[in-house]
Amino acid sequence: QVQLVESGGGSVQPGGSLRLSCAASGYTYYGSHYMGWFRQAPGKEREGVAVIYGNGGTAYYGDSVKGRFTISQDKAKNTVTLQMNSLKPEDAAMYYCAATRGLLGLLVLPLLHTQYSYWGQGTQVTVSS
Repeated sequence: QVQLVESGGGSVQPGGSLRLSCAASGYTYYGSHYMGWFRQAPGKEREGVAVIYGNGGTAYYGDSVKGRFTISQDKAKNTVTLQMNSLKPEDAAMYYCAATRGLLGLLVLPLLHTQYSYWGQGTQVTVSS
């Protein structure tokens, strides 16, 4: 069973930075899956923030975070990190780490949350002055 353990998050002023990390365990082979971050604010749908494909490290970003957030992976540690810069009040949400099962091919819509089988418990990000 794959398990995801999140760390990071917290409260920051607008324009500030935060880093989220997610460590995965339980994969027989680390690489043939997508892993990344989704967020959900009260009253809103879950939104894909950034995900990365294990083999090759191709990253995908939601339009609202492009140029501000960077996702990276450490395959040796089975960890994915989201560096969030220039945070805005609208970035405030519960952030969830998620991962797919090992896949035989590539996803057409890698930011679609319904394709992710494994989820962390979530970590709160607050952006306010």
